[in-house]
Amino acid sequence: MKLGPLGIWTATEALTAQQLAELAQRAERLGYSALWYPEAAGHEAFSLASFLLSRTSSLIVATGIANIYARDATTAKQGQHTLAKLSGGRFLLGLGVSHLPMVQGVRGHTYGKPVPTMRAYLDGMDKAAAVAPKLPEAPPTVLAALGPQMTRLGAQRTAGIHPYNVTPEHTAWARQTVGPGPWICVEQKVLLVSDAAQARALARKALAVYMGLPNYRNNWLRLGFTEADLADGGSERFLDAMVAWGDARAIRTRVQQHLDAGASHVCIQPLDPEGQRRPDPEAMVVLAP
Repeated sequence: MKLGPLGIWTATEALTAQQLAELAQRAERLGYSALWYPEAAGHEAFSLASFLLSRTSSLIVATGIANIYARDATTAKQGQHTLAKLSGGRFLLGLGVSHLPMVQGVRGHTYGKPVPTMRAYLDGMDKAAAVAPKLPEAPPTVLAALGPQMTRLGAQRTAGIHPYNVTPEHTAWARQTVGPGPWICVEQKVLLVSDAAQARALARKALAVYMGLPNYRNNWLRLGFTEADLADGGSERFLDAMVAWGDARAIRTRVQQHLDAGASHVCIQPLDPEGQRRPDPEAMVVLAP
C-alpha cells in the first residue's frame, strides 16, 4: 500500500448513502490518498468500508478506528483480508480500544486495560490469519495510540499508529519513540474560518465530546496543557492547538508542521463552518494535494 501524505478524516453518521459515495469520489478526484472515518455511533466500520471501496477505484479506505470490542479478533482478521482482497489492497485497518463509556455504556462489555487488551487482540488476529482469505502479503494495520505504551505496541506489532487530537509536538515525540520506519497517520482538525471568535466557538463545539474522556485528557496533560486549559470548553491556547483555523495558507502551515515533525500521513478533518456534522467541501478543495 502506498499511503500518500494527505487524507481526509470525517464522521459519517449524518450522511446519506449518496452523500457518502459523493464524498469518497470527491476525495479520490481531488487527490487525497485515503478517507478515514470512526466507529462510534451509526455505521458499522467494515460494512461502510465495503460500500466506499465499491464506489471508488484508487482511494484507500481507512478505519479511524474500528473498535476492537465490536468484533472478535478472528472476524476482524477475516474482514480485513476480505476487504483487502476484493478491493485490490485498498483497505487500511485502524484499530483502537475506544473509551470506557462507549464500551461499557453502549456495548455492555467490560473495558479492559488498554495495552494488554490490545496486545491480546493482536495475538488473536495473528492466529486467525490461518482461516482468513489468502493474500500475497499481509494488509496493513495501525493502532490508535496516544501514550508511550500503545505507541510502542503499534510500532512493534503493526504498520504504525493513528494519533487523534494531538499537536505537531506530539508527532515529533511519536517519531522519536517509534523510529524511522513505522507510519504515523495523524488526524488534524481544520476550519476554513478567519474570524477568531467564530473559529474558537466552532472548535469548542467540535471538541466538546472529547473533553470528558480520560484517554484524551491524560494525553493533553502530558503535552503540557493544564487543567485550566481544559476547563469551560477549553482555553484559546488549547483550542488553537487542536483546530487549525484561518485561511488555506495558515492551515497548510499546520499540516506541514506535522509532516516536518515526522508524520507519514496527515488526515485532515475539515470541520463545517456552520457547525454541522459534515465535512466542509470548500476546505477539501482548497487544501487538496
